[in-house]
Order: sequence, then structure tokens, then C-alpha cells
Amino acid sequence: MKRHLYINGGWKEAARYVPLHSPYSGELIAEVGEAGEAETELAIQAAQGAAATMAAMPAHERAAILDSVVSIFKRRSEELARLLAMEAAKPIKTARGEIARTIQTYLFSAMEARRIHGETVPLDAAPGGEGRIAFTLRRPIGVVGAITPFNFPFNLVAHKVGPAIAAGNTVVLKPAGQTPLSALALGDIFEEAGLPAGALNIVPGPGSVVGEMLVRDERVKAISFTGSPAVGIAMRGKAGLKRMTLELGSNSALVIDRSCDLTPELIRRCVTGAFSFSGQVCISIQRILVHERLFAEFVEKFKAETGKLVVGDPLDEATDVSALISEKDVRRMEQWVASACAKGAEVVAGGQAVGSRLFAPTILTGVPKDEPVSCQEAFGPIVTIGSFSTLDEAIRDVNDSRYGLQAGIYTNDIHAAMRAAMELEVGGVMINDFPTFRVDNMPYGGVKESGFGREGIRYAVEELTELKLISIHMGR
Repeated sequence: MKRHLYINGGWKEAARYVPLHSPYSGELIAEVGEAGEAETELAIQAAQGAAATMAAMPAHERAAILDSVVSIFKRRSEELARLLAMEAAKPIKTARGEIARTIQTYLFSAMEARRIHGETVPLDAAPGGEGRIAFTLRRPIGVVGAITPFNFPFNLVAHKVGPAIAAGNTVVLKPAGQTPLSALALGDIFEEAGLPAGALNIVPGPGSVVGEMLVRDERVKAISFTGSPAVGIAMRGKAGLKRMTLELGSNSALVIDRSCDLTPELIRRCVTGAFSFSGQVCISIQRILVHERLFAEFVEKFKAETGKLVVGDPLDEATDVSALISEKDVRRMEQWVASACAKGAEVVAGGQAVGSRLFAPTILTGVPKDEPVSCQEAFGPIVTIGSFSTLDEAIRDVNDSRYGLQAGIYTNDIHAAMRAAMELEVGGVMINDFPTFRVDNMPYGGVKESGFGREGIRYAVEELTELKLISIHMGR
């Protein structure tokens, strides 16, 4: 099957096609068009050409298009979930969950399209402002460059495309190399929904070409990027005055305070947060810090629950954990575990590859803080468990990281909860929940090398619009 580029409302053949293989089986799924400079230029031209049409479109029409997208996703949900399972090796039951969230994200986008508004400004609060009425408007920013990762190829795309369309912008979308089919499926979906030609353009291709052009081109007014800190920081240096929203790395921590009851639900929640989609989630639990009084009991229960996970084919309804996105990531997991063990870490569970493409859910204890599996972003099915004696120590350990996306704390002590809420250096603190918690209308983003700017539909709309002040002199 050949999949072309989607430019200016139609499918366009590419000069070059690359094979796309299943991460799980290695079988050929499709040959996908790869955009070069010429095709990327056509996509930017198309988005620029449609910008005036989208900016002039009434809010109710933009909302109706997004409502139609929701209906199409509902109708095609099982087909799209299976596509996701094939190209990303996401277990089918997890893939269905992503499609359900994607539907919610576009639904929230339709709702926000109907309520984008400004506010009145009391100019007469300042001397010289008498006799004037002022108000603000939010206007579309123009062409948005969206660059997305492989791990949520429907929902993270929706978090960029949905708010951009809701605000009246146009989009050039560069999806991840391993998951272009999920993004390309949007071409037919948005066309059926009635989006004007050129408002959405989908151009898979290398970041060194497509991403570079989007970041440097002056016609592209905003970049929304989810990916690695190294790439995001490099983009920031090249973008000039372009608006940037960067969702970068993490090594999310969870604190288990001494006041907790280690209930089955808490343990199940921790296992889900650590190993869902093989840990390839930006806010996957990577570090668990347990009070020393509960440490041995927690490790025992966490190991037992992890042992129940089914590792296998993503299209099998029973599968919980499947292949990593590439074999090189399996090799990296092996190297990081070996490095930690050489420094005294203990493997409580897993610790080895399952064939060439899967890695067993892995629990490590006694990991030095400067080991890659502890201080870098694993993005794999590995979790480290350590102990602490005081909450001060736990908060210090969580904050001893270059990242700061989300963190969690389980506690029955309101004072501990509020201290963690105020002192943890992260974009979001989840109290009595894991740091992997996210619903699609909440503000989402981090501090330090986890990026800046916020997603979550209303907050993304603010990032992708310009605030304009209107002042009227009443002549008195």
C-alpha cells in the first residue's frame, strides 16, 4: 500500500517513498511518501493561501467542522485503533483508549471554538484613560507548524490540530517517522468534515528537512512541538520571534508517603503508570520514592502485580505490553540496565529483552542517582524504586532532575500533600494519583528541560492566537 502526502486538500505523490514496518512483527505495512524541500514548500504555500479563509470563518462553522470530525472518529474508531496497534505496537485495548481520548480532544476543541473571547479593559482606571471604552479580541496567528511524536499519534496530533483549527489557523503537520499513517488518516477525515483545502497539510519526512523548514520559514507563525529536549532546544535557537510551544522530556517521579495504605488499587495504578504502552509515555512513572517504613511491602506488592502483565502481540486482546518502537530502543534498555547493575542496582523483575523487539517490564532498586535509567528519560518499561526517611528528602530527590513535567504523591496527610504541591518543581502535581494522569482539557506542560507553554485545549488556543486591544474614544 502506498500512502501519498496530503497537500492543499488532496493526495500528492512524493518524489520518494520509504517502507514502514511493524515494530512488533517487522512486516511491511505500507510505503509512505517522504516530503522533501519542494513538497514542504507546497504545504506551506497551501497553508498560507488558506489562512485568510480560515481567519474569516465564523466560530460556529469551525466548531461544526470539529463536531463532524468527532462523529467520523466515532464511526471509524475500531478501524483507527487497529491502525494504531499495527504501526505503533500499542496494545489494542490501549489503542482504543487513545481513540476515545482523541474524540474527547476534538470535542473540547469544538467547544472552545464557540467561546474564544476577550475582555473589557477599564482604561479610566488610569489618568488619561477617561472617555474611552476598550476591549480585547483573540485573532488567529496564521500558519501553525505541528511536529508530533510516535507515542500518541492520534491524540497528540489532536492536541495541536484541534486547537489550531478551533482558533481559525491553518496547519502544516509533520508526524513521527514510525507513525505517519495515523496522521495521514486525518486527511480524509477533515476533508469529509468540510475543512477548506489547504487548512490542513500532512507531510511526513525527516526533521532535518520538513522540521527545519517549518521552524525557519517566516510564513509559519507558530511551532507546536512534542519531542526530545535536544531537538526542542535547537528549534528554539532557530525560530527567532516565532511563537513556540515545546513539550519535551521527563523522568516523572511518584512519592509514596508514610501515611499511605498500600491498597490493591494504589498498586495497580502504579503498575499502569509505569508500564502502559511499554513506558513510552512522557509522564510514565520512572522513579518511585517510597517511605522506608513501607519500602519492602511496596516492592513485594508492586512486583507481584507487575508479574500479571501479559507481554505479546498488540492485536491480542489480552496483551498489556508489546514491542518498543524500535530495536535500538531495546538495545538501549539492555545497556541502561546493565550499567545500573554494574553500579550495584538489583533487578527485582524483568531486566532482559524478550526476543529482538520487546523488553520485559523491569523493576530496579538501589539505582545510583547519576545512572541514565534514573536521571535521563528512559521512555521504556523500566521503573526504579528507592526509599526515603523524610518528606524533605523525597521532595529534594524529585527536584534533583533536569526535568519537571509532572509528579505525584500518595498521602493521607494534608500537610504533606500541600507541601508537595507547593515545593515540587514541576508543571503539574497529582495528589493521591500517579504523575501519568492526564485528561485532555487540563493545562499540560512542564518547567526546566520539560519545555514551556501549555497544551490542553483552552490553553493551547491562547498560545495559538494573538491578543488585540481595541480602544474607542467616545469624544467626551
